[in-house]
Amino acid sequence: MSTAFPARYWHVRDDGRLQCDLCPRHCRLAEGQQGLCFVRERRSDAVILTTYGRSSGFCVDPIEKKPLNHFLPGSAVLSFGTAGCNLTCKFCQNWEVSTSRRVDTLAESASPETIAAAAQRLGCASVAFTYNDPVIFHEYAVDVAAACHDRGVRTVAVTAGYVCPEPRAAFYRDIDAANVDLKGFTEAFYRSRCSAELGPVLDTLRYLRHETSVWLEITTLLIPGENDSPGEIEAECRWIAETLGPDVPLHFSAFHPAHKLSGHAYTPLATLVRAREIARAAGIHHVYLGNVDDPERASTWCQGCGVRLIERRGYALSAWELTPGGACRFCGVPLAGVYASKPGGWGNRRQPVRFSAP
Repeated sequence: MSTAFPARYWHVRDDGRLQCDLCPRHCRLAEGQQGLCFVRERRSDAVILTTYGRSSGFCVDPIEKKPLNHFLPGSAVLSFGTAGCNLTCKFCQNWEVSTSRRVDTLAESASPETIAAAAQRLGCASVAFTYNDPVIFHEYAVDVAAACHDRGVRTVAVTAGYVCPEPRAAFYRDIDAANVDLKGFTEAFYRSRCSAELGPVLDTLRYLRHETSVWLEITTLLIPGENDSPGEIEAECRWIAETLGPDVPLHFSAFHPAHKLSGHAYTPLATLVRAREIARAAGIHHVYLGNVDDPERASTWCQGCGVRLIERRGYALSAWELTPGGACRFCGVPLAGVYASKPGGWGNRRQPVRFSAP
């Protein structure tokens, strides 16, 4: 299938360049020029998406890997991404895809209907746009989400939340859950490490929590000496608790040296534990640690009576104490989130899926 697809959200400037209005970067394009994201290009006096229908790979994952701990726990999710990104995070954990400028990275082809049908056939409760930011393949993601909803399959966005208001509303129309990477909590960090701004990300978080029914979770990757000071963590956690509410789950993940910070230190477990304590003290009910082996702090605990409701070993569930309605079966306090009548059993498996002939 053709990968040149008419893009939405752009306009002609007085100087003749075309301005992309998808994200706050507002790239201004001369003929043949690509935006920073690599995948949106000016061609014949229009902006096109060059990766529509193309992917860097498909895989069935556990939903907890996104990470989403309060959205259909234990279920399988069909995950895919494309190439490129509209941020330039020097610490990117998936930089081979997000920084790719090679067409051969996009080895798989699949229409929206093919993806939705595959998810249904494979027993996946949802499809996730992940590996790179789905904001940049907006038109493809929107069409896949609509095709999934037609078949009763839910959709998940794993994103940095760096998007303008009008396309944001269209993007989340058929999205059921999102994990937003909140990279840090200062403008200085976003500018120096991501070539972006914090403000638009906070706007997206407010929008998702207060203007949509999208289930929201947040992840912050803690990088030693960069965004892990107690003061910055406390400011972030207080903002989340006061602005979004205490029931939005927060994940603190350990940094593994990668990309332009490949010589940097790993995140100590003590830093993650301290961050969790700060978040709990700020009033956030559900705080998780990621990229470390810590079943106690990866499990879900009842806010009412303190019992362990969902025990996790890796991405697999080893205990389940919820009623079919999603409440603690001991004290009856509801657990914020989206739950099936019983837990999924996908576990720790990872199953690559091929659509194209090898």
